[in-house]
Amino acid sequence: MTKRELHLNVNALNSGFHGAAWRAGVSDPAAFLDIKHFLEIARIAERGTFDAVFMADIPVITGLPRLRPYQALEPTVVLSAMAVVTETIGLIATASTTFNDPYNIARRILSLDHASHGRAGWNVVTTAEAAAARNFGYRDQVPHHDRYLRADSFTRVVRALWDSWEDGAFVGDKQSGLFIDTDLVRPIDFQDEYHSVSGPLSLPRSPQGYPVLIQAGGSNDGRDLAAKYAEAIFSIAQTIEESVEFATDIRRRAAAYSRKGPILVLPGLSTLIGSTEAEVKRREEELWGLFPERAAVDRLAVLFRIDATRLELDRQLPDDIEIPANGDHTFAAATLAAARRDKLTARQLIRRLGGSIGHRFLAGTPQVIADEIEAWFVAGAADGFNLMPDILPHGLSIFVDEVVPLLRAKGIFRKQYSGRTLRDHFGLAIPERQPKAPPAEAIQNT
Repeated sequence: MTKRELHLNVNALNSGFHGAAWRAGVSDPAAFLDIKHFLEIARIAERGTFDAVFMADIPVITGLPRLRPYQALEPTVVLSAMAVVTETIGLIATASTTFNDPYNIARRILSLDHASHGRAGWNVVTTAEAAAARNFGYRDQVPHHDRYLRADSFTRVVRALWDSWEDGAFVGDKQSGLFIDTDLVRPIDFQDEYHSVSGPLSLPRSPQGYPVLIQAGGSNDGRDLAAKYAEAIFSIAQTIEESVEFATDIRRRAAAYSRKGPILVLPGLSTLIGSTEAEVKRREEELWGLFPERAAVDRLAVLFRIDATRLELDRQLPDDIEIPANGDHTFAAATLAAARRDKLTARQLIRRLGGSIGHRFLAGTPQVIADEIEAWFVAGAADGFNLMPDILPHGLSIFVDEVVPLLRAKGIFRKQYSGRTLRDHFGLAIPERQPKAPPAEAIQNT
């Protein structure tokens, strides 16, 4: 049996995860628009033999733009630039199934995959923000369950398009003059209540079969979508027990769909690292001193869709707060669970979550960080982590230089890459082609 290996991605969240990251002395406030900033993140992560760089995306100005940066640059554009300055690290882009069309996404992600020689992945999201809906002609957000029904259809279309070229379809034979064997390139003729797509795609199959499919929803609908299609899952968990429950549930659902092969569970983890406990405390105090906690209260109010005046910094959340029916179920549920479980005041909750929402925030020395990662890994609570350093790229450099060597010494993390594709890094097999619909006529030369 092959020994389990820890997987690490870095989430390239503009200036960093902490709410005050952009104001830190080592930060550039304009970094969220600077391609050089993101390229440096990719180089550092590859130096640390990370599996991938991941880029989140929401097609709207979101969060608290008056007080902190947001994800402004389109992910596939940035990741394509990263592909040029790196050789091996994976490149994972977020793209919404609610506010895109399947053909464009299939083409865009597979283009990134070919440009990087098989290093791409697609993070499938449905996008919960109502403001985003209004950017795409919707008066209101599409209901939660309907978004996931569309996402299921969307994903099936994309996979069919990625499989629309048989192996050997590209010939490029100068002697015979045959460029593409069109008998091996066929339409998909997909049609249901959500999508009507003829196909085929304009690109041959990926060097890694097709780009790795990742999913990040934690609701019941999100878990079911992940169990059907995802090969890796970006999850949220504050405790080992929560993460074990999540992983167990996903694999139970996957078995019900007759899924075979691994599904990697990769919780989000934000880190703040200091060489000593005193330095950790000093760095924390510096960042919190730059962070307007009342602004974080406003963000909590948006998450739960309540009036911000109902939240007081030094009181627990009101008892009647619930997960919004058509909001972001994943982050709302994780944030509310953390508050209820430990009876946290709004201020304590904000600090527990690094001034953000949902994900675990861990401050400590390199040894503390490495030991916590090992504990989750050994317990089966995580196959790895989607890392979100407090400040980028500064916090990532510290992790690579001081935590990665400890993980290697523990024998759970690679010392060098053993393959070149994202599937190689994740230990995933090249996927079999999807079962085909009744044969359609091959495309004609026109």
